Amino acid sequence: MLRTLDIRDMLIIDRLSLAFQPGLNVLTGETGAGKSILLDSLGFVLGWRGRAELVRSGAEKGEVVASFDLPPGHAARAVLAEYEIEAEDELILRRVNHADGRKTAWANDRRVSGEVLRALSETLVELHGQHDDRGLLNPRGHRQMLDAFAGLDLAPARAAWSALGAARKALAEAEAALQAVRAEEDFLRHAVAELDKLNPEPGEEATLDMRRRTMQGSEKIRADVARAHAALSEQGAEAMLLEALRRLEGVADQAGGALEAPIAALNRALMELGDAHSGVEACLEALDFNPSELEALEERLFAIRALARKHSVLPDDLGGFAAGLRKRLEALDGGEKNLASLRRALNLAEDAYGAEAARLTDLRKAAALRLDAAMAAELAPLKMERASFETQVTPGDAGPEGVDAVAFTVATNPGAPAGPLNKIASGGELSRFLLALKVCLTGDTPGITLIFDEIDRGVGGATADAVGRRLKALSDQAQVLVVTHSPQVAALGAHHWRVEKRVADGMTTSTVIPLSAPDRVEEIGRMLAGDTVSDAARAAARALLEA
Repeated sequence: MLRTLDIRDMLIIDRLSLAFQPGLNVLTGETGAGKSILLDSLGFVLGWRGRAELVRSGAEKGEVVASFDLPPGHAARAVLAEYEIEAEDELILRRVNHADGRKTAWANDRRVSGEVLRALSETLVELHGQHDDRGLLNPRGHRQMLDAFAGLDLAPARAAWSALGAARKALAEAEAALQAVRAEEDFLRHAVAELDKLNPEPGEEATLDMRRRTMQGSEKIRADVARAHAALSEQGAEAMLLEALRRLEGVADQAGGALEAPIAALNRALMELGDAHSGVEACLEALDFNPSELEALEERLFAIRALARKHSVLPDDLGGFAAGLRKRLEALDGGEKNLASLRRALNLAEDAYGAEAARLTDLRKAAALRLDAAMAAELAPLKMERASFETQVTPGDAGPEGVDAVAFTVATNPGAPAGPLNKIASGGELSRFLLALKVCLTGDTPGITLIFDEIDRGVGGATADAVGRRLKALSDQAQVLVVTHSPQVAALGAHHWRVEKRVADGMTTSTVIPLSAPDRVEEIGRMLAGDTVSDAARAAARALLEA
């Protein structure tokens, strides 16, 4: 609920503070007194796009502050949370317009953008009038209004739409991936066959390289190794050591123990000599190779290195690289099967979304009939019993809330073609259509302030009274602000302000005065009789106020 509105140096308003109340708040005044400036100022602090020049002539800046009550669960609290602004029981919006055109705004002392203000305004205020493009006259919001009237739960449709989008994305990605693999199928199959045929092992390249080097150098060292092998054999050093040992052992008993140490040393030397002989023998065997073996080894080594260069990987990584290629081939070979599975999943998602969309369509069409019937009941007291209102539910673009387009159409005379609200109805008729529609849709936006800007224009008498009574009925469920020229509407207000224009010291300013009970009689009398308020006009005003 709008609690207060403070305006400083905006257009012809110098200083103005208003404290609004629950129920039906009425603003009256002569044409040009500044009633529209109040709405411009409120729209400014709410971030609405309006007049470019709002700062009062001669002032450095203009400022508007609006405070709203935010009961628990109010929709504005979710917007504040989204923008990480602390929510309190009162929301204070402040916006400054500098003379050079700069605009700055705050929400509860947090600097905010016009985008944040507009997001908050959607939850705080609805403006309705003959030139309203934000509320009931905006066709883009008609489906949302019908859904609220029907009490539809859109969560299943949104979930089905999300699942459908995910299924479409998965299929598209799989098709693109398969197409990319198909483009390189020949390369993959050739490369995998080549790698499988060679089947290189990790570390093999280093082993082959060492073996090759050994083979290449074997001819240079083999002769020396062979001579060393002969020198260590039974005909060489071993024979001489054995001979020495035999002789010493033969005379050891006569040496009185002096030969025990030499004999032990000879035995150790023979053991070491045996190890050396075996090692040299093994080396000699390793150096003994077939030249064709070197040729085969070099052929495999060079093949491994060539494949590594070809695929820009290290020789030891060829095995892992081959595994990756095989995996891509498996994706290709199993791609069609996977695509078939994804297509089935997409068909199921389409069926689920189609069923949910069809359910919403049926519910909307049923709700449209109920809304049309409710509108017919509201139009009769507004002296529009010959007019018809129809909610059209037609096929539209698929989306998270179904496949329906919704439009409110009217026909003002029997047999006349139906058309959009703002194209068919005249000013007075349009006002009544809008009011009847709002009465039928009331309750869809709890906690919001409803503003009606001269919605009673072009009507009078019993029709104006019917308009006023519907506005009063709306005010039982939401705060209502009405800018009106109708005495019948003004008389039904719970709170009444008069907008006046004054000229002092050559300067024109607009002000708003709260009216007491006697003041209300004078104001409504003026609305009935004009500038000169007669006793008869006052009596008629009292009758309206007491009715």
